[in-house]
Amino acid sequence: MTMQTPTPFPGRPDPHARTAFDRIELGLILGLYGRMVAAGEWRDYGMSFLKDVAVFSVFRRTAEHPIYRIEKRPKLRGRQGQYAVIAMDGQILKRGGDLKAVLRVLDRKLIRPVE
Repeated sequence: MTMQTPTPFPGRPDPHARTAFDRIELGLILGLYGRMVAAGEWRDYGMSFLKDVAVFSVFRRTAEHPIYRIEKRPKLRGRQGQYAVIAMDGQILKRGGDLKAVLRVLDRKLIRPVE
């Protein structure tokens, strides 16, 4: 008598599966975060890894609402792009499939005229 291993039932998602940023994505985000902290613009951050979305929130002060949210939604990969930068008021500043290009909208905030 031969024993076969049972095959898992298809369509049953892993209940512990979460969306997260990979190492390269976190490197890009934390590089921008470091530049903004050095410029005195940002002070704190928080990360949330949920089922459908990964969120990197940026704070000016610790006890505030986030001034920006960087979101990764893999389900939007084929449509509008899986990355988005969202302002405090909920306005989507930039959306796309390339994280580096999406983060440029925040990098421009560092460029100011010299008085």
